Amino acid sequence: MSESAEFPDYLDVDYTDGEGEDPEEYPTVNHKIEKAIEVTKAGLEQYENPVVMWTGGKDSTLTLYFVKEVADRFDLEVPPVVFIDHYQHFDELIDFVEHWADEWDLDVIWARNEDVGNYVDENGLEPGDDIPIDELSEHNQHHVRNILEYEEDTFPFLLDTYVGNHLLKTVALNDAIEEHDVDGILSGIRWDEQESRADETFFSPRHDPDIYPPHDRIQSILQFAEADVWEAFWNFVVPDTVEGYPEDGYVPQGQDDLPEGIEKEDVPVSPKYFAGFRSLGSEVSTDKSAEEPAWLQDMENTTERAGRAQDKEDLMERLRDLGYM
Repeated sequence: MSESAEFPDYLDVDYTDGEGEDPEEYPTVNHKIEKAIEVTKAGLEQYENPVVMWTGGKDSTLTLYFVKEVADRFDLEVPPVVFIDHYQHFDELIDFVEHWADEWDLDVIWARNEDVGNYVDENGLEPGDDIPIDELSEHNQHHVRNILEYEEDTFPFLLDTYVGNHLLKTVALNDAIEEHDVDGILSGIRWDEQESRADETFFSPRHDPDIYPPHDRIQSILQFAEADVWEAFWNFVVPDTVEGYPEDGYVPQGQDDLPEGIEKEDVPVSPKYFAGFRSLGSEVSTDKSAEEPAWLQDMENTTERAGRAQDKEDLMERLRDLGYM
């Protein structure tokens, strides 16, 4: 894999596609879907070793749906999916990912910072407990001391901190990219999700070898707002993937409001969304934002990540500079 500024020299993608745009440039869900298919197709055709970033959340599952549809329609391969296991997931989320990975016959790469995870297991740590820096591998110590320039002797075993998030998510991801020689990641981020993502383009280069293994991000659902994602789910994704679901779509009006014969387990929507969560960060730092299902909540006047402790913009900007999604 080339580490030059020309990386990757076999690609023909427009890195300015989407520059200066926002969801309003795509006035209907059909327009948004057409663009998603176009970007996804280019991603699957142009890259030699692509992967799909899958968190089990709505955005990445929608991205995965487009990948599966495009691969089927144009006789292309469904790439492996990368799931970052940061050791603090909701149990229901892990169950959801394992179930649908099996249902959809997916090749899952479980990206973990096993050095940190093993220390946590061996010492019986709980979220929030301190981890000594000098107990970590040279690889992790390098990231903490030289890249993050962190000077304390310990850091808390928590995602919602600079060190914890970087080691448990970003280092795990970058190590997986390097191990599997990944040149493109199909990722489900959106312009409206955070200020730090508002300037992203559909093909986003990550070519600085001093920060991460050089690769591109293929971002096919940038143009979707939160409400658009749910519209796509209940009118396209679920009817298309769940046998017996109404073909013209149906939006559940409560936690248990599904068409006759359909159970929550039949639907590729995390049960946490049915329970009132709008964002699925970690079991430690994420709360439900209301009692009604996510798609019925006030998306116009409330924040999607209101239930999450992290995501202050300055922290997000720094983490993204280091390779965070």
